[in-house]
Amino acid sequence: MNLSSSPLLRRLTRLRDALVPEALGLGWMPLFLLGYLVFLFMPVLVPSGSDWGSNLQWRLWPTLASIAAFLPMYFLAYRGSAMTRVLCTLGIAALGCGLMAYNAFSNTYIIYAAAFVALLPGALWVRLGVLAALLGAYHGLSMWLGFPVFVPVLTAIISVAVFTGNYFQSETVRKRAELKLSHEEVRRLAALAERERIGRDLHDLLGHTLSLVALKSDLAGRLIDRDPQAARNEINEVSRVARDALAQVRRAVTGIRAAGLAAELASARLLLESDGVTLRYDAQEVALPADLETVLALSLREAVTNIQRHARATIAEVALSSTPGHVVLRIRDNGVGSAAVPGNGLGGMRERVESRGGRLRIDSTLRQGTCVEIMLPLPSGGAMEQSEGQQAVRQGVGAT
Repeated sequence: MNLSSSPLLRRLTRLRDALVPEALGLGWMPLFLLGYLVFLFMPVLVPSGSDWGSNLQWRLWPTLASIAAFLPMYFLAYRGSAMTRVLCTLGIAALGCGLMAYNAFSNTYIIYAAAFVALLPGALWVRLGVLAALLGAYHGLSMWLGFPVFVPVLTAIISVAVFTGNYFQSETVRKRAELKLSHEEVRRLAALAERERIGRDLHDLLGHTLSLVALKSDLAGRLIDRDPQAARNEINEVSRVARDALAQVRRAVTGIRAAGLAAELASARLLLESDGVTLRYDAQEVALPADLETVLALSLREAVTNIQRHARATIAEVALSSTPGHVVLRIRDNGVGSAAVPGNGLGGMRERVESRGGRLRIDSTLRQGTCVEIMLPLPSGGAMEQSEGQQAVRQGVGAT
C-alpha cells in the first residue's frame, strides 16, 4: 500500500497544515514535540515517602485543564503574528508557574516557553533578558514551594539548551532566506546586464550593417540600367556584407549563450562561499548551442546545490573543457562523499543529459568527496552553423 496516497495520511497532513503553517517547513516536528507533555504525569511515579514526595501536591484535573489551555496557545505561537507569539509565550510561562502548586513537573511548560522565547522578535539580549526573568521567577517559586534545588537547576539547563538550539535554528533559516534573495538578485542583475549588452551589441552590429546593405541596394538599383557591371559589383558587395554580418551575429549569439553558464557560475560562487566553501573554476572557450548550454547550466545548479546541502565540503572545483566532438563539465568537491542514491534532482539531471545524447557519471566515495561529470556531444560544424544561423536571424529580427 502506498502510504503517500492513503486518504488517512492526506487528512492528517491537512490537519497538520491547519495547525502549523506549511510555509515554516517544520513538517511533523511541532506535533512530535507535544510528546513531552507526558512529563506532566510523572509525579505519579514519585514515591510519596520521599523528601520531594512529602512536599508534592499533584492533582489530575488541574493538569488536564492546563493541557487544554496550553494547546491553543502552542499552535497560535506558530500561526500568529509577532505580538501573538509574545502573548502565547507569556501565557505558557504563566501556565507553568501557576500549575506548580498542583504539579511539580509543570516545568515542562517553562521549557516550552523557553523554546518560544528564542523565536520572539527583538535583539538577542532582549530574548536573553526574558529567558533570565522566566527562569528567575520559576526558581523563586520552586524555593517557596520547597522543591529540591536540582529541579530549578535542571529546568534552567534544559531551558537554556532548548533556547540555544531554537535560536541558532531560527538564525539559520533567516540567513538561508537572505541567501536565497541574494542568489535570486544575482541572477536578476546578471540577466538585466546581459539584456542591456545584447541590446547594445545588436544595435551596433545590425544598425551599421543594415544601413550599409540599404545604401548598397539603393546604389545598385540606380546603376542597373546605366552600368549593369557596377550594379552587379554592388550586389556582390551586399552579399559579402550580409555574410559578414551573419558571421558577426553568430559570434554575438555565442557570447549571449555563454552568459547562461556564466550567470549560473556567479550564483554558485555566491551560494558556496557564503557557506564557507571555496569555489575554483577553470574553463576553456567553448562555442555551445543554446540547448547544450542550458543542460550544463542546470546540471551545474543541481550539483552545486547538492554540495551546499549535503557534502560538508571546504573546496569545490568546476572545470569546463572540450574535445573535437564533446564538451565536458566536471564538478568536484572534497566533502564526505557517499554511495550516491539518485533522487529527483540527479534523476532530472540524468534525463536532461541523456536526452541530448550525453553521459552523466557520478563518482562518490565515502570521505573522499564526489565528482559529477557531464559529457555532451557537440553537433558537427555544418549542423551547428546552420542552427546558429537560424537562431541568429531570429535574434536579429527580434532586436529590430
